[in-house]
Amino acid sequence: MRADLLADPVDGVDEVLVAVAGVDQALAAGLLRPQPAQVAGLAVLAGAVVGSPLGARVAEAAEKAAAGAAGEEHFISLAVARIALLGSVHDALMERVGQATGRALGDSGGSVPGGGQAENLVLAARSWLADLARAGWQGIDHDLVSGAEPVISALLPEPRLRRLAALLDGFAAELAASCPGSALERIPLRRWGDLWSRAMVLTLPGATEVAVSTVTGRLLPLGVDLHEHATAAQAQVHAVFEPADGGTPYLVRASVSAPKPDTIIGAGIWQLLRPHLSLLAAVSEGRSMELTDMPITGEGDLLWRDEHARLGEPADPFVTARVVLPAAGALPTAPLDRHPARIAVPVFLEGYLAEQGEALTFSLAGQPVVVDTDRVPAAGPLTPEAVATSNACIGLLRWDAGVFRVQPLAVETTVRKKVVALHAGAWAGGAVDKAGVKAEKAATDAATVLRERAGRLLRK
Repeated sequence: MRADLLADPVDGVDEVLVAVAGVDQALAAGLLRPQPAQVAGLAVLAGAVVGSPLGARVAEAAEKAAAGAAGEEHFISLAVARIALLGSVHDALMERVGQATGRALGDSGGSVPGGGQAENLVLAARSWLADLARAGWQGIDHDLVSGAEPVISALLPEPRLRRLAALLDGFAAELAASCPGSALERIPLRRWGDLWSRAMVLTLPGATEVAVSTVTGRLLPLGVDLHEHATAAQAQVHAVFEPADGGTPYLVRASVSAPKPDTIIGAGIWQLLRPHLSLLAAVSEGRSMELTDMPITGEGDLLWRDEHARLGEPADPFVTARVVLPAAGALPTAPLDRHPARIAVPVFLEGYLAEQGEALTFSLAGQPVVVDTDRVPAAGPLTPEAVATSNACIGLLRWDAGVFRVQPLAVETTVRKKVVALHAGAWAGGAVDKAGVKAEKAATDAATVLRERAGRLLRK
């Protein structure tokens, strides 16, 4: 990998992020009675898209918002412009990633399908999001935030609307924990701006529709990326897929999500996810999987169905990373996933020198690459200490705070003159080592207590 290319600045990114920051500052103070600084920020946003098909609509939205007269349709225009700008940053960064890795990366997908009328539940969600924009993050209180509860409860039973429901659920939980907004010393402007704009766009008709086809072939797992929130958890398996017809292998993902209480942490999370994705067992055992007519989106996300998969032969992820990954291509990125924070490109690094300074870095041909050890989950045997003594790494190349970083998924290190592989997802299908078994038992005890308490409440 050309680490030197990752260190060079990408033209235009800083200017676009300034425009995004302008609307984020406007949202912080609220758009009910905007002040001159907010008006200026909205003007910068409108100016950034002036030459695009969005130009006229966003200019009108910025004018209405500056006058404190913005309606829901104007908030949607501002959200779309913000997402489009971050999408352009994503595309520029992905082009640089392709140059650095020497791997063909897919272009961005087509436009979000539209048409039809929004449903009443979606309109209710949009109305709440508009109220948030008017109040601003500094103006949130428990009464405003709690207005999302009946909307979320109504959205969750609908499979087509669950994506929006899950986003609103997590967003509302963060806002509730931060009330009142007037007392906040620090506001996560970019994050809350991301959540607000993404949720607003998801209220558009057709925004959650995806094109689905099927694939048949061999799946070779590389590693598991575990995401944890106070109310939900997700495991995303990154893998290389080899088509049965002998076509070019390409990168795919398989994900599973589950709601969780905030008391279930660490290894206990696997107990929530394991029953819903048999692939996690294959990851733990270092096995491939044979897929037959498995549904897949045009962006490479497998819509996992156990009946379309069976356990295959042993497949060492490090062999896959060394032999198959360099030739693997990538499918296009979905329009709503074109965001710098969503960049997660599987890479394989070896022959580096690990150096510990303010942050751990891997030095490749004299060029340091920052290693994001904060993303190493506690739900596996992989530790920051093991990463620091490693000599080979399977990771995800990400971009955060203006810097490319590598998130380790697995490493090879030497222990007593023997090469040992440690995987972040080693306990995904069930722990076998002493530390994992102990962590699993503690998590099982906690889950048992919660079930007993829930049972008593239901019986009452």
